[in-house]
Amino acid sequence: MSSKENSIDENISITKKAATRIKAILDAEKKEGHALRLSVVGGGCSGMNYNIAFDDKKGEFDKVYTSKGVNIYCDLQSWLYLKGTTIDFSDDILSGGFKITNPNASRTCGCGTSFSV
Repeated sequence: MSSKENSIDENISITKKAATRIKAILDAEKKEGHALRLSVVGGGCSGMNYNIAFDDKKGEFDKVYTSKGVNIYCDLQSWLYLKGTTIDFSDDILSGGFKITNPNASRTCGCGTSFSV
């Protein structure tokens, strides 16, 4: 195991700004009891895409995290690529939205939605 792997925190977390935005969306969409689901799907210019959704059903093998008062579900297969990931939110007029920082990604595309390991 490399020193990079040893130093990765295996939790998935969100920043305060991301938590505030997620809670506002959940409230506006009346999705009480839902969690943020973070997963990986094939595709994109780097081979894998991030997928963010809201889910009220925890899968049998999901990893479950709570960060800044938001529950996060991640299926075990995706977690292998996402452990240590942080989700942030920027309200910048030109490049606003959710930003994912993944310590496992060896390469990301310019738009930030696709990565490879």
